[in-house]
Amino acid sequence: MIKHELNRDFHWEDRQGPFRLLSEDQVRQYDELGFVVIEDAFDAETIQALIEELDPIERQLEDLLERQFGGKMFIARAGEITFTPHAVTRSPRAQAFTRCAFFRDLTHDLLGDDVRLYWDQIVYKKPGTVDEFPWHQDNGYTYVEPQQYLTCWVALTDADENNGCPVVVPGLHREGTWAHETTDLGFDCGVDATGRESIVAPIRAGGVVVFSSLTPHKTGPNLTADRTRKTYIVQFAPDGAHVLKDQGGRSDRTRCDAPDRQYPILVGGAPPRD
Repeated sequence: MIKHELNRDFHWEDRQGPFRLLSEDQVRQYDELGFVVIEDAFDAETIQALIEELDPIERQLEDLLERQFGGKMFIARAGEITFTPHAVTRSPRAQAFTRCAFFRDLTHDLLGDDVRLYWDQIVYKKPGTVDEFPWHQDNGYTYVEPQQYLTCWVALTDADENNGCPVVVPGLHREGTWAHETTDLGFDCGVDATGRESIVAPIRAGGVVVFSSLTPHKTGPNLTADRTRKTYIVQFAPDGAHVLKDQGGRSDRTRCDAPDRQYPILVGGAPPRD
């Protein structure tokens, strides 16, 4: 594996308490392994209400893929796997969900006192999808500084090895962003070449797999006949984060503060005032 060209002088910052949501052991696991699983974070009623607003949004993308893009656009493939971004701009429940106390306390524990929503997307993997989604780091897709932000993989349905739950490789997150190769299925950071042991992270509906933007992970195929694996992914970054792009040796910086979808979650450790 080769480090990303913008990854210079990275140093992982271990989190220090006091903590609001996580135990010291959970935070230590996050720092050492790059992920932690939180079962039953949300009740069935909350998840069902969210699904009712997200399903129609996802169907619109599926229809668009078939009508205008021949069934495929970048990493999304009609009838197999869809990535529908910015649900918070179209779903009041999604927006309320990302602002809830669970995420406020979680982001306080793992990011600090000043946090914004960075990205949200609906990811549905359909029955009979035979391909894995490749090993990658989220910061390998769009390079964000600081590199160390947070991905929350919210299970809207049960996720296991049969329908594509997350699989992570521990430890590599502490070295920052790795270079990624573009493939037909998605970006690939070449974890298979390292010979490191991976950890499977099955999760029940309502649970959350929390991992660093720097944790290499993949999801397996959905080998079931009738179970769509439904996930809502929400990502949070420290206030002041920027997207960096290398423009001929010069770094172009864009602040992550789009008001409609990168709004504050914590300001000075407290919910923002409306």
